[in-house]
Amino acid sequence: GSPLGLLVVDTEMGDERRSVHSLSGGETFLVSLALALGLASMASGKLDIETLFIDEGFGSLDPHSLALAMEALDGLQAQGRKVGVISHVQEMHERIPTRMRVEPTGNGASRIVQETTQLG
Repeated sequence: GSPLGLLVVDTEMGDERRSVHSLSGGETFLVSLALALGLASMASGKLDIETLFIDEGFGSLDPHSLALAMEALDGLQAQGRKVGVISHVQEMHERIPTRMRVEPTGNGASRIVQETTQLG
């Protein structure tokens, strides 16, 4: 019913074509992430895209989908891109070694604290 009718091919369900309106929250996030990464990849031939910020959505993913999303982000980092993720998901905090935390200091001001942990 919209001028831009998008369908998703669900390979887990025998290549069933599904409306984007039928997607769960986690599926919607994964499709949005895939589109953003695909568009960034296409544009990178003409533009220098080195940094990507992703704000939330990871909390809506099941463990398998979260692992797939993290693998995609690891792949971008391996290509030399910086990936900034805004998330409250504990698994991501444990997997990403460098974090920045915003702390209120009072009177409407805040400071940024960088944390680095060893993984493994």
